[in-house]
Amino acid sequence: MTVNPIEMQKNLGGVSYPASKDEIVRQAREHGAGEKVMDALESIPDKEYDSPAAVGKGT
Repeated sequence: MTVNPIEMQKNLGGVSYPASKDEIVRQAREHGAGEKVMDALESIPDKEYDSPAAVGKGT
């Protein structure tokens, strides 16, 4: 699934890295992420991410 990287980053504002998948998904939900972004984030591997770029590579 392709998600606009700018839209993804807007929804990850406030995440303190490194962050777990659960923290990233929770933060995106709190920022009102759309269905496509949430679907993409829920499909990333369950690991710790050290930056927003690392999250983007996982989607």
